[in-house]
Amino acid sequence: RDLIKQVRQCKTAAEERDVVAKESAALRQAFKEQDGTYRHRQGAIAGQQRTTALMYIHMLGYPTHFGQMETLKLIASNGFPEKRVGYLGLMILLDERQEVLMLVTNSLKNDMNSRNQYTVGLALCALGNICSAEMARDLGPEVERLLVSQNPYLRKKAALCASRVLRKVPDMLESFLEKAPRLLEDRSHSVLLAGVTLMLDICAQEPAAVEAYRTHVPLLCRVLRSLIMGGFAPDYDVSDINDPFLQVAILRLLRVLGRGSAEASDAMSDVLAQVATNTESARNPGNAILYECVQTIMAVESIGGLRVLAVNILGRFLANKDNNIRYVALNTLARVVGVDAAAVQRHRATIVECVKDADISIRRRALELVYALVSEGNIRTLARELLDYLDVCDTEFKPDLANKVCQLVQRYAPDKRWYIDSLLQVLVQAGAYVKDDACRALILLVVNASQLHGYAVRASYRALAGSLDKAQPSLLMVATWCLGEYGELLVGPEGSKVLEGEQPVSASEADVVGLLEAVVQLPSASLAVREYALTALAKLVPRFPGSAERIKAMVAAYRQSSQLEVQTRSVEYSRLFNYPAIEPQLTCAHLACQGQPLFGVQEARMHHPPPFSVAGCTHALGPSFFAPQVLEHMPPLEESAYDASLEPSEASAAASAAAASTASAAADLAALLGLDAGLAATGAAPAAAPPASQTSAVNALSDLLAGDLLGGGGGVAPAPAAPAPAAAAPPAATADPVAGLFGGPAAAAPAAAAVQTITAFAKGPLTVTFRLEKQPGSPATTDILATYSNSGGAPLESFTLQAAVPKAMQLRLEPASATSVPPHSAGGVSQRLHVTNSLHKALVMRLRINYSLGGQQVLEQAEVSTFPPGF
Repeated sequence: RDLIKQVRQCKTAAEERDVVAKESAALRQAFKEQDGTYRHRQGAIAGQQRTTALMYIHMLGYPTHFGQMETLKLIASNGFPEKRVGYLGLMILLDERQEVLMLVTNSLKNDMNSRNQYTVGLALCALGNICSAEMARDLGPEVERLLVSQNPYLRKKAALCASRVLRKVPDMLESFLEKAPRLLEDRSHSVLLAGVTLMLDICAQEPAAVEAYRTHVPLLCRVLRSLIMGGFAPDYDVSDINDPFLQVAILRLLRVLGRGSAEASDAMSDVLAQVATNTESARNPGNAILYECVQTIMAVESIGGLRVLAVNILGRFLANKDNNIRYVALNTLARVVGVDAAAVQRHRATIVECVKDADISIRRRALELVYALVSEGNIRTLARELLDYLDVCDTEFKPDLANKVCQLVQRYAPDKRWYIDSLLQVLVQAGAYVKDDACRALILLVVNASQLHGYAVRASYRALAGSLDKAQPSLLMVATWCLGEYGELLVGPEGSKVLEGEQPVSASEADVVGLLEAVVQLPSASLAVREYALTALAKLVPRFPGSAERIKAMVAAYRQSSQLEVQTRSVEYSRLFNYPAIEPQLTCAHLACQGQPLFGVQEARMHHPPPFSVAGCTHALGPSFFAPQVLEHMPPLEESAYDASLEPSEASAAASAAAASTASAAADLAALLGLDAGLAATGAAPAAAPPASQTSAVNALSDLLAGDLLGGGGGVAPAPAAPAPAAAAPPAATADPVAGLFGGPAAAAPAAAAVQTITAFAKGPLTVTFRLEKQPGSPATTDILATYSNSGGAPLESFTLQAAVPKAMQLRLEPASATSVPPHSAGGVSQRLHVTNSLHKALVMRLRINYSLGGQQVLEQAEVSTFPPGF
């Protein structure tokens, strides 16, 4: 007591250290001077006081190794008070790693054979807290003997100690396997609780014991029913609940025994329904029991009615004022969605309200649950709620929320018009956090939806004009691209054509040009945004004759810009405007370049406008320099065309380098426009000589590049005519785009069987099988059906598979049919993968598999290189 008072009076850490140092020195001196045994009561009391002071110093964080032998002397004494303090000091001052602990083994064995039940209880308690593997082997038989003692107090202590022994020495499990269920027949609640705990530990150590213990499910149900329906028991009553700790433990054991067994689940379904309906949820003990009941219902093979009852309990939890209970409910519902989404949908309104909660952790969990609830039937409602919340949520939520909304819109959009409206709203509210992929997907959709070109440009104009002062780069680039591509649909008769329910837009040529001018002059505009705006203005010159001179002046104003790319575009576009022969065509927004992707490699990340390809356009050259089809709208594009341009293969890169000298004129023109030019023809045979009109057109381009436009230099020699083609290749041969670059024969894709099956991964309980299939008419695409099998006795929760292929290929994964692989299943969960291999290289795939097994996270990585030839 004096030591505690002195320590509390210390004002600095130095003063505390001085007090502790003096007390430690006094204890050392006392330990040296004392007699080896406590023959007098006064000496025993002094020893207890010194050991108590030693424990207090240890809890303050100071070394107390000098007093460890003092605790062993107290344990070896005959008096119970000394033993009690000694065992307490032993559990506090020592742990299982201390070598001194081996000296107490004999004292523990002697005390376990004592006639005093409390002395035996002290020894069992100490062994259950600090026993090592060696002590467990030595004293395990004593614990096994006490487990069947006539004294319930000792049976309880022995059962708890046995749990520790089994964790340290799993080999001793057979000794306790049959004795643990006998404790379920005891009338003492403490023995029942200890017995259930021991059975849970045995099931965790040995999964085979689960099957043996399933025969005791009726007995467990009878005990649980007696707790629910029994009368008032003052010894075990907690807030008017009869022994909630025992009820929770029994529910956990039933969950382990019922998982994967329909028979055991049927036997416990009635008692689970009674627990769910008869337990009061007004206080925390009742809520704890209901939560465990819900967990058990969802884990076992229960019927649909029980699951609905469990979800309704979680719905009541959501209305609770306690944040902890609501958090638990949201966390559990997120796992239930994969099992019974329809039942969770009934509580959608309550879940959405939790998104607006003041507690940040509840908001985060509610958002994750809302993401999981979205489907094609409710996307409009939930997306509106998410967009409303996106406008007012904290900054830390916006990156994840914005990208999640984009993903949900892309997956579940009911129609293209709603898709455009939703993506534009996200760009307006949180454009700074939207990834480039979402912007690219929006532009691809607009290009392919010819009937919505006018609607898209009107919606973009409204979004940009309404939020110009706070517009983010992603909105600026998307809206600027739409205005440059389809700006003429805003003015004149086209501008008055609106869809049903759409607000009309009143805009003139001057309004559109003025808006683009404001974008260029924005102080916050990035380099990419200014590049987009200048290109959009250049495209509008032939379509806005009344504003052509104003646009030319605006573009020319940036010839002195400090930003090199902006200055380059201004100079080059201004020079292009001086060539009447190409003015109406080259700057037109609708560059229909045959076979070209929407973006080139340089603008793959949305940094540049859509490309102009010399190869594609010179294909259409005629006597009038550019053919009329150049004025047509951009043709519909495929997603794979863009993906292929993101990461070119090594072969195509090498081919491009080899052909650079013969295609310098086309490359210079592409660089002049800041765009990427695709130069390769993908024919099976060498190209024939071009017509004379096309040759003259190429020469004209060469003169343009080598003469006035580039400021001198010799002319570029035209490409020589190719020799006459040889015999035609067989129809079955597939064109090799790389070989086409060099004029050589095309390589044929190797033949493959229509359908083949391989084992991609097999480790532990998980087996992944790939079913490979080639669709007729699409030799470059391989469809893979992956099936996941679980040979174990426990489900694989939170299962995800990630895959990667070489850069020359493209991979698209569809969502898996479930996130949990059930036990003892063969192909119960499937997932589709689509690989595009246009170069017909050998397919290699890397897998990254993540799942949870028994509460432990498992991460596996593997490489699949056993694909058959031709796939």
